[in-house]
This record gives sequence, C-alpha cells and structure tokens, in this order.
Amino acid sequence: MIQQLSINVKGQGLYPITTAVAPLVANARDAEGLCTLFLRHTSASLLIQENYDDSARVDLENWLNRLVPENDPLFTHTLEGPDDMPSHIKAALTATTLSIPFQRGELMLGTWQGIYLWEHRHHPGARTLVVHL
Repeated sequence: MIQQLSINVKGQGLYPITTAVAPLVANARDAEGLCTLFLRHTSASLLIQENYDDSARVDLENWLNRLVPENDPLFTHTLEGPDDMPSHIKAALTATTLSIPFQRGELMLGTWQGIYLWEHRHHPGARTLVVHL
C-alpha cells in the first residue's frame, strides 16, 4: 500500500510526524512489515530523534545551522535566497528516506523515538511524504 501525506511547515525546524504516520500503520492489512517513508524534496529531510525533551531538537538544529551557515561566499546556488544551498547540503547530510519495522499495527520505535520532518528552508509551505507499507 502506498499513500501520500501533505505536511504543512511554517519554516525552518523539526516537525513531529509520528502521529500522522501511525494511523496508516494501524490500518494496514498486514500484521507486520516495513514502513518506508520517502520525502519528495531536496531541501528538507527525515529523521528519527528524541521525542521527550524539546531541547535535544533545538540543539540539533542549532548545531546543523552552525555546520552549514547561510551566506557562505563559496555558494553559487542562491537562486531562491541565502537558505537555498544550505538547505540542499543539510538534506544531503541527513536523509530523505526512513524504514521502520511495524508489528501488530504499531511502529517499532523505541520509547523516546519519534519521526520528524526537518524543514531546512525559512519559507512556509507543504511537503509531500510518500508512505509505503
């Protein structure tokens, strides 16, 4: 089964999406399997990260922004603004695909794990997530 989800973002940041994916798994015909998530964009990414303490996500985002700063004079791909090339680099350093096993209609995530869409651009909009079970 393949479905697409539209995830609205307000700009740069980590957006929890576990609650958007979990019902698709719960309604799957198969009792167990693999949930593959694919983000159809080159300036955002997916990750599994701590879902208990928000400061972990804040620290992660601040660290990546220091690693890949905007307005680097070496960047030539700036057609859509100063966050254009940094967003592509951040997506290349992270992932656009995740695979998570499921059993008895539940994702087999750890106690403190959540699924996140990591938006690397400043602009609001919608991102398309393909879910394959």
